[in-house]
Amino acid sequence: MSPGGAEGGRDACRTAVRRVKAAVIDLDGTMVDTADDFTASLNGMLAELGVRPISRDEVVGYVGKGSEHLVRSVLSARLSADETAARFADALDRYQAHYALVNGRHTRLYPEVEPGLAELARAGVKLACVTNKPHRFAVALLEQYGLARYFSVILGGDSVARKKPDPQPMLAACEAMHVAPGDAVAIGDSENDALAGRAAGMATLTVPYGYNHGKAIQTINSDGIVATLLEAARFIANRSSGSGATDPSLTT
Repeated sequence: MSPGGAEGGRDACRTAVRRVKAAVIDLDGTMVDTADDFTASLNGMLAELGVRPISRDEVVGYVGKGSEHLVRSVLSARLSADETAARFADALDRYQAHYALVNGRHTRLYPEVEPGLAELARAGVKLACVTNKPHRFAVALLEQYGLARYFSVILGGDSVARKKPDPQPMLAACEAMHVAPGDAVAIGDSENDALAGRAAGMATLTVPYGYNHGKAIQTINSDGIVATLLEAARFIANRSSGSGATDPSLTT
């Protein structure tokens, strides 16, 4: 595991010796590659609105802040501010109708996701999935891949009043699991996940293969970068059992 961000090493050194009781894990870009679902749904919406289509690469730059932000960003890149405001509500409804039809159809599970969740479960680490995706879509996608059974808590972008990067959903997940935020770690692919986790008082880990609004993962100020969820699980399992020394890459 490598340190992430300018301040990651020393923060991780402090948190590494604590027993990890829970992990709060992101969905899109962390467990499942959903960019093609987003692209298909947006293009269905745009076709109905008579607006030019969008590419996967453009979509990746917008993903991570919820459906409202995604739709508004796509419209703003194609319409005037007044047109975007006037057509937003209708566009959002159309987008969500398309997404309900394609949810999970054009997706793939990232490597070592289920083995990582299984290892965390065996170590007695409580698991929550916190995503900015609407709750009903998140549950359906996790069930499609057989992952929902690992999570005692699943929160979507509409489950609480505010979305990541606000800490509210992270705090709500910890409360539901009866775990103090300081005993939990947030795992995600984007700056939103790290910001939300840090603001909640949690340790943070990032994976290098997700979206992060099109920015390099090294720009995220997290406590470390883990290649896969299985690598994260092995590190967390050691902390939760209280065994082993700290990872040498975290002792700078």
